[in-house]
Amino acid sequence: MPLKVEKIENGTVIDHISSGEGLRVMKILGIGLGFSARFALIANVKSKKMGKKDILKIEEKYIDEKDFDKIALVAPSASVNIVKGGRVAKKKNVAMPARIDGVLACPNPKCITNFEQVASAFFVEKKTLRCAYCERSFSAGELI
Repeated sequence: MPLKVEKIENGTVIDHISSGEGLRVMKILGIGLGFSARFALIANVKSKKMGKKDILKIEEKYIDEKDFDKIALVAPSASVNIVKGGRVAKKKNVAMPARIDGVLACPNPKCITNFEQVASAFFVEKKTLRCAYCERSFSAGELI
């Protein structure tokens, strides 16, 4: 018997998350205990395109551009659907930007962003992100 999850009237649906990465998407978006909106993570859903995938539904919350950048770090194949009145009002695939500003903290304790009022900035390279200030490179996993 298939699993049934209610459709949402208004909010965000993040689809095509690689199987097993849904919890990381929730973490990077700050969704967990104490999060005020209703949400559902559906894991290991059958997918013709991906084999298996995760889906995250967030009721009454719309994500912004910085959230798209965050999602791209852990789920580069994800698509985001903005739902209004029970219908998809907007659909967008996430894309890795060339630069990510003010979203992630640099793990280098000597980086200026950790002791001055300077917003972090990272250049996205093939498999790493390089801090614009201290020039150190990190994997996405080290920054999340």
